Amino acid sequence: MSKHVLAQNQYGKAENRIVTVTRKGNDGAWHEIRDLNVSVALRGEYRQVHLTGDNGNCLPTDTTKNTVYAFAKEHGVASPEAFGILLAQHFVSSQAVIHEAQIRIEEYAWERISVPSRKEQHSFVRKGQEVRTAQITYSENTGLQVLSGLKELTVMNSTNSEFHGFIKDRYTTLQEAYDRILATKVTARWANSASAAAADAGHDWDASYGKVRRHMLEAFAETYSYSLQQTLHAMADRVLDHVSTVNEVRLNLPNKHHFLVDLEPFGLKNDNEVYFAADRMYGLIEGTIHRDGVRPVIATSDWITA
Repeated sequence: MSKHVLAQNQYGKAENRIVTVTRKGNDGAWHEIRDLNVSVALRGEYRQVHLTGDNGNCLPTDTTKNTVYAFAKEHGVASPEAFGILLAQHFVSSQAVIHEAQIRIEEYAWERISVPSRKEQHSFVRKGQEVRTAQITYSENTGLQVLSGLKELTVMNSTNSEFHGFIKDRYTTLQEAYDRILATKVTARWANSASAAAADAGHDWDASYGKVRRHMLEAFAETYSYSLQQTLHAMADRVLDHVSTVNEVRLNLPNKHHFLVDLEPFGLKNDNEVYFAADRMYGLIEGTIHRDGVRPVIATSDWITA
């Protein structure tokens, strides 16, 4: 026996790529696409699997992969959240040794190519704006937790942004800015209320996602920014004000720096017109905003930075 302590552990099949085609209409000519990347992690009674190699309590990762595909056929994919809830609850309820299951899903959006002269609607172009995410955890002890989110949503304000009045010491070279480009690549996660998760069959996860996304973008566009931190708070605040089923928002905002190019050597004046876009290095602003009286559930240690 090992003299050391086996701590938190989990296993499962990661990045199961699955695309579903739902045919609608009397002739099935109207197609709907769901393109997902599904990862399964199982937690439970796996001490002997690690210490002695006894696989008696081990559900093969290949089985978890097969379950993902079979559930897509049997239940369909109404939304990443709904699909993840079904999978997580299945793994915990079907095997006594599994006490908690976590499903992480990325969804890649496709936009329909509409051809007015053709009745069939089955052509699509990949949308490049963002990747939708969902993390569903179901535990025998703590119940159901649903985190929705997105990543790789790049946004920019070409003005209405300043940054000045900051601390200056002997190493400070940054000049104060009174009119600058503010750009970032948004990674966001939000914790849905227990009532939304419990009422999954009647909860419109797609509509909720669209509403959160819209309010974040509107807040970004409408906030006259004196810092990216201020913008972060405004984006999360707007979501909590307008989406009652969201209890907590965590944002990861890298500052996609744009620096004015010095054109004076060429005898040219640069009146906030020509910028150099830097991709490395970047300021990284992160923060969590939650409702008063609600315990935060999104762990910073579980956060993947940009």
